[in-house]
Amino acid sequence: MKLDRIEEGSVRLLGSSSGGSSESRWVDGSEVDWDEDPPWSHHGRDGREGYGSIRRRLVKKPKRVDSFDVEAMEIAAGHDQHSKDLSLWPTIALAFQTLGVVYGDMGTSPLYVFAGVFSKVPINSDDDVLGALSLVMYTIALIPLAKYVFIVLKANDNGEGGTFALYSLICRYANVNLLPNRQQADEQISSFKLKLPTPELERALKIKETLERTSIMKNVLLVLVLLGTSMIIGDGILTPAISVMSAISGLQDQINGFGTAEVVSISIVVLVALFSIQQFGTGKVGFMFAPVLALWFFSLGSIGVYNILKYDITVVRALNPAYIYYFFKNNGKSAWSALGGCVLCITGAEAMFADLGHFTVPAIQIAFTCVVFPCLLLAYMGQAAFLMKNPASYSSVFFKSVPESLFWPVFVIATLGAMIASQAMISATFSCVKQSMALGCFPRLKIIHTSKKFMGQIYIPVINWFLMIMCIVVVSIFQSTTDIANAYGIAEVGVMMVSTTLVTLVMLLIWQTNLFLAFCFLLVFGSVELIFMSSVLSKIFEGGWLPLAFATFFLSVMYTWNYGSVLKYRREVREKISMDLMLDLGSNLGTVRVPGIGLLYNELVQGVPSIFLQFLLSLPALHSTVVFVCIKYVPIPVVPQEERFLFRRVCPKDYHMFRCVARYGYKDVRKEDHHAFEQLLMESLEKFLRREALEAALELEGNLTDDVDTASVDTRNSDLAAGNGAEELRMPLLHGQNLEETGTSTSHEGASTLLPSSYMSSDEDPSLEYELSALREAMDSGFTYLLGHGDVKAKKNSFFFKKLVINYFYAFLRKNCRGGTANMKVPHTNIIQVGMTYMV
Repeated sequence: MKLDRIEEGSVRLLGSSSGGSSESRWVDGSEVDWDEDPPWSHHGRDGREGYGSIRRRLVKKPKRVDSFDVEAMEIAAGHDQHSKDLSLWPTIALAFQTLGVVYGDMGTSPLYVFAGVFSKVPINSDDDVLGALSLVMYTIALIPLAKYVFIVLKANDNGEGGTFALYSLICRYANVNLLPNRQQADEQISSFKLKLPTPELERALKIKETLERTSIMKNVLLVLVLLGTSMIIGDGILTPAISVMSAISGLQDQINGFGTAEVVSISIVVLVALFSIQQFGTGKVGFMFAPVLALWFFSLGSIGVYNILKYDITVVRALNPAYIYYFFKNNGKSAWSALGGCVLCITGAEAMFADLGHFTVPAIQIAFTCVVFPCLLLAYMGQAAFLMKNPASYSSVFFKSVPESLFWPVFVIATLGAMIASQAMISATFSCVKQSMALGCFPRLKIIHTSKKFMGQIYIPVINWFLMIMCIVVVSIFQSTTDIANAYGIAEVGVMMVSTTLVTLVMLLIWQTNLFLAFCFLLVFGSVELIFMSSVLSKIFEGGWLPLAFATFFLSVMYTWNYGSVLKYRREVREKISMDLMLDLGSNLGTVRVPGIGLLYNELVQGVPSIFLQFLLSLPALHSTVVFVCIKYVPIPVVPQEERFLFRRVCPKDYHMFRCVARYGYKDVRKEDHHAFEQLLMESLEKFLRREALEAALELEGNLTDDVDTASVDTRNSDLAAGNGAEELRMPLLHGQNLEETGTSTSHEGASTLLPSSYMSSDEDPSLEYELSALREAMDSGFTYLLGHGDVKAKKNSFFFKKLVINYFYAFLRKNCRGGTANMKVPHTNIIQVGMTYMV
């Protein structure tokens, strides 16, 4: 149907106006200066050459071309993304900064590792100490060094790391996201594209088809990602508890009468202070993070060397892995149980990947290989040398091995280091929650951006106080770092197993690695992590139930939210208003159109949402200009500003209805100043309308040129194929619309009024000038934000479990999450809300 084609395909570019300005402004308040003329200006006088190249690219596609796709291609063609290569000194400076943000958790592990190991295995001989030391050394060498530093860090998503970064990377290559709002136009974002090698391509395509075709696989992948995220949030609870308690417990041997109750009380005070200062932001709280941690690692290495030289230099024998065999042979099941304490030496290893977005891969690699790794080895070797002479001191081996004259300085540094380690994990928890919210897997919460310079520094009040309460509860109940360590190991190993599985999938699907190498990666690291997991799971009744409870709770919340959101979106797609109904209503939409601009926020990327019909039924009048604004998150970290917004026209011209799709990455910061948004939206719309008029003239001029060319039989025969392809692509590009709506003739005289702007001024196009003046009049009358509040109910014939989840759990989350009005700084007098219930 021709009218349907008009609605679906009214493409126009958000570019510079026909006046030749090289500056384009966008709706989020930023300005983009093109280094050279925009891509659509590299044409001949009429501009057809550039668009012809795009048409030739699109005509190869069997499906009808969406106008958003055409626009996205042209925007992406003009965007030149330069990779920033850091020189040596900036990289070293970044590596220094990683000490405070990335390695705080791993750096404080010497406070409690051997205490956790030898609480399960008695020290009967030097072989026990050497075996435990060898086990710790090779665990650090295998997991953080071999796995993360050399392999996992390369699986980053345009510089971003973490569980959701891996998931978004997979979602870009295979359409496995359960929310069906993916558009072909998204693939034209410069940072969306993947550079894929050619080997093993056939196998990768088969994996891709299997993931996309099987809904069970999509759900399994989503649950796996949510499980890993839940474990990271659990780490955000356990890390502050165990780190602070381990540091404070050093006072027990120095102050008489300082017992467990005092350790718990002071730890709670420190935790309250730690979480209370989060509102000031990571930048202000942690300006001394890197120097303190650098001093801490220097202390670890120095004390380790001192203990090796003083007590037993033969501790270097632990470099022989045979002592691991002797350790298990002499202790049997107890040695296997001690693995739960050994795994604490790699706590925080996941932070190397999760915090990648703030740094670079070389910076993290340099910091670990040159500073963290050698200092940790020296620290553990020094403690082992001390234990070979003082086996009864295993419970507080770190502080007892410190020279007495240095105890208080080291204690202060250890306490600061523990707080810094906690700070890093708290910040990582905030980032994970924000990413999951952006990808539709967590209820909307209030997010405060604490830094104007660094967009990754955020503060989420609800999560902060929840973590604080849980930390206080954990410290109060367990009152022992050993029991907390049992819980800590399960959360840490669980995250590692999820990352191993996802990286293996990335190897097969995206890197297209040799099957043998991918299998070796999964076999080696997966086997080691499974062994550690089997050990820590044996301590479920000794505190290990705690991270499982946290993971179950957060997994239920995230999956319920995602499940309800997907059902709601699919219902909105099925109930969207048909174009036949819109055309039957006419340009007045069956009501009175009054001056003003209505911004109707909705989630649909195509079609007119059903909530719009509720506004028509509820309001006595409607605004003369209506813009459907869709805030959409795509599975990439950051969308470049110049590629963020896409515009199109909805219905014929006299309806004055438009669609704006605003695309954001999961790391993007949304600017909510509605005044700037309104002003720049109108500027963009004006440029959109001018571009539309220019393209309409180019289309008609192209038709006239084709009519002249068909006078020659030879030319007609030679250009037949090309003409059919071009004609097919003109159908969504306002083809036929100008003739019907402006009443112009197809003769040369009638077409002369629609020549490109290089032949005429905008004043000579009365239809364009009329629409621009109407738009300015509507803008002067003000803006109104039309928000739809959609409730979701399960159908009566649904299963009991579905009714329970949707009608109670999901409804409770929607009722208590942050509403649409709270996300925008808009006066309540400018907001109109209409409720609607979707039966799913």
